[in-house]
Amino acid sequence: MAPLMPRYALLIEYHGAPFSGWQRQSHQPSVQGAVEAALDRLGPHPGIMAAGRTDAGVHASGQVAHVDLERDWDPFRLSEALNAHLRPHPVAVLRAARVPDSFHARFSAIERRYTFRLVARRAPLALEAGLAWQVRHTLDVEAMRAGAAHLVGHHDFTTFRSTICQAKSPVKTLDEIRIETLAIPEGVEFRFHLRARSFLHNQVRSIVGTLERVGAGAWAPERVAAALAARDRAACGPVSPPQGLFLTHVRYPEAPFPDQTA
Repeated sequence: MAPLMPRYALLIEYHGAPFSGWQRQSHQPSVQGAVEAALDRLGPHPGIMAAGRTDAGVHASGQVAHVDLERDWDPFRLSEALNAHLRPHPVAVLRAARVPDSFHARFSAIERRYTFRLVARRAPLALEAGLAWQVRHTLDVEAMRAGAAHLVGHHDFTTFRSTICQAKSPVKTLDEIRIETLAIPEGVEFRFHLRARSFLHNQVRSIVGTLERVGAGAWAPERVAAALAARDRAACGPVSPPQGLFLTHVRYPEAPFPDQTA
């Protein structure tokens, strides 16, 4: 019987703009492909598995993946070696940790957190271009909070998932939607923080796009509840663009990175 390969968890940050998404695809650049190419330089491996398969253009500051390697690496040296081979891709391995063979980046996760950045101002984004969704009109944060309250809890989210979503069920429990405001030069940044065990395909972007319509005054907050109850994708508001979305944290029963900032 062949000995088990040591398993490592990787905490990964990336700018999603150059990639077709996390998942490896033929003839398209992907974050998974970039990390696996770096791993190829270190020795044989069966591939990596991530906690979340982010879409094209979506970023991450707290993606977690696991990989089995033939060599028993010191975690710090592993992260340093991977970062050396990841250049010049906008991908960084922030931490590496040795984990039990039972650890699975996707199936062991008990919570995922996303943040969506939405900027309301007239002037173009010079420093934050590609890292937020910009609208040129003002938004009513209290109206958006009222609309968001209808979505928290255990619901059928058919309205707020992509028609190509492969999840077996549209029923999910959304534990939190928190909307934070930050003053920026000549405008306001709204940060939508969403927390759940798992999310449907395009669920966060569908929710944020709908809440933006509430903030702009095009929807009453109560219309969000009606859209949810309709269980019909046609009842959803516009889907927000990907560049404002960040996977920020993945939580596990036994944290591979105990001192990680959420």
